[in-house]
Amino acid sequence: MTIVTNCRFCGTPLTATVVDLGETPLANSFVTESEATNEKCYPLSVRVCSSCLLVQTTIAVSPRDVFSGGYVYFSSVTDAWVEHARRYTDTTMARFGLEPRSLVVEVASNDGYLLQHFLKRDVPVLGIEPAANVAAAAVRKGIPTEVLFFNAETARRMRQEGKRADLMVANNVLAHVPDLVDFLSGFALLLKDEGIATFEFPHVLNLVREIQFDTIYHEHVFYLSLTAVERVFAAAGLMVVDVEEVPTHGGSLRLYAARRESSQVAAYSVAELRAKERMAGLDRVEGYLGFAERVEAVKAGFLAFLKQARSAGKTVAGYGAAAKGNTFLNVCGATRNDLVCVFDRSVAKQGKLLPGSHIPVVAPERLADIRPDYLVILPWNIADEVMATNGILRSWGGAFIVAVPEVRVL
Repeated sequence: MTIVTNCRFCGTPLTATVVDLGETPLANSFVTESEATNEKCYPLSVRVCSSCLLVQTTIAVSPRDVFSGGYVYFSSVTDAWVEHARRYTDTTMARFGLEPRSLVVEVASNDGYLLQHFLKRDVPVLGIEPAANVAAAAVRKGIPTEVLFFNAETARRMRQEGKRADLMVANNVLAHVPDLVDFLSGFALLLKDEGIATFEFPHVLNLVREIQFDTIYHEHVFYLSLTAVERVFAAAGLMVVDVEEVPTHGGSLRLYAARRESSQVAAYSVAELRAKERMAGLDRVEGYLGFAERVEAVKAGFLAFLKQARSAGKTVAGYGAAAKGNTFLNVCGATRNDLVCVFDRSVAKQGKLLPGSHIPVVAPERLADIRPDYLVILPWNIADEVMATNGILRSWGGAFIVAVPEVRVL
């Protein structure tokens, strides 16, 4: 662990705190009973750079500590995310005229949740994924995958091997990368002259507006706006040529970027989003003031709900052992005394304990045996999917709950 005192991009001292969430373990570091007494916890504090407006954590945890070994996040577990990837494939196939002579490269390709759709359309693909166990799942699907951390050096090596991409994809990885310029320079190197790279990441505008503090965890080094990202892209030899607001992860941006030397020009959508962020105050430090107090209000509301449920003799469980849920439960101080278990479809998580709270993770098939009165949907961004697949809860009078930005019965 390294304490970060200066902006990772521009070097300006980080003095403006957005929120301090205390100390928590790594959000995807699930433990066994025997490991639960020896957990590592790290400070989880976020500041905004007064110069470039890049929002970032104040400590650095090695990516190898996060992604090596048995990394437990598999994208294909979430049906809605796989469908999102399929629609993206259809859109980009049509928009960019991708064909069997093209090459699509995805960085942080996980278990092949997206590239499988291109492969079915006879478009050559290459996955790049640092977690070996997750990459192995993609290889079993027939998706060529290199196990490595992507950066300028690895891109230069691939280019020397004759690889150049028509389309590069980076979904929900930009926030994880400590050295953004080195990472993004790899895209400028590996793209064909007129190639396109798309980047999806949660929009910090929604984090602030909807009090989505549970999306803050150590893997997420940055919380991104177009205002900040455009400056970083320019330093890496890229330019933003289009942007879309998409509903995933509570509200994300999809940026389309090209090499700075390409003939492409920015669509009007880019200027529109710049203006929207200015209106929201994201072009100045003051736009982030007051967030910490709003987080405390969400926390107080959830703890009041748990106290009321205990007083009424009600059983509370959770659904979705997601990283955001782990941040939420640890910041609130919830434990297995508050939630009897968390249901999750991922076999890699079942039988383990959530980091910090040590709530056991069990298969959804046990829902009817445990029969909780309240089921807190921790990954609130997929609440519709969870309710659709676990409707049996209502047969004994159970209720679905979300707790961000406030406790609500769905």
